[in-house]
Amino acid sequence: MLHLITYPHPTLRYPAKPIARVDAHLKSLVGEMFDIMYEHRGVGLAATQVNLPIRLFVANPSGEKETGPELVFINPVIQRATGSAEAEEGCLSLPGINATVKRNKSVKINAYGLDGTEINAEVDGFLARIIQHELDHLDGVLFIDRVPEQNRMQIQDELSGFESTFEMKRKAGLILSDEKIFEELKAWEAKYC
Repeated sequence: MLHLITYPHPTLRYPAKPIARVDAHLKSLVGEMFDIMYEHRGVGLAATQVNLPIRLFVANPSGEKETGPELVFINPVIQRATGSAEAEEGCLSLPGINATVKRNKSVKINAYGLDGTEINAEVDGFLARIIQHELDHLDGVLFIDRVPEQNRMQIQDELSGFESTFEMKRKAGLILSDEKIFEELKAWEAKYC
């Protein structure tokens, strides 16, 4: 069963590997990812945020189950990005932290859906921002990495709090060692990459 991981869990910095096969179990995991995304009131969720080292993310710009499209992007690549827009972002793996981030206004994305259908789409606005945010996750980049240095100081106390909580949970045995985490990640890669 999947669960949401939070900063500074090492999988959030682990570059995800391309998916080579889709099976019934992976389709079931995608369903779990949507459930986790809705439970935490998100609009997108990358596989790395549930400790899966594979290039996949889910999105629903409405953030509501049974409202808006449920989108699945496998092995996504941004082929072209244009324009620039600033907006406030948050992240399910950094709950309670929001900051203004500059992103491209529109993107051309290439990916595959869960059924193997190729996706080639020009996307702008909010969905373009979601795609860029989630694709960053698959590359081990968090939105806080895109916050200008002068603004990052404003969230430093919250980040330190996450780091302290993570270390306390690890000392209590609630979070595996990095070595064990990477063993698990390699097992997932062997299955799907």
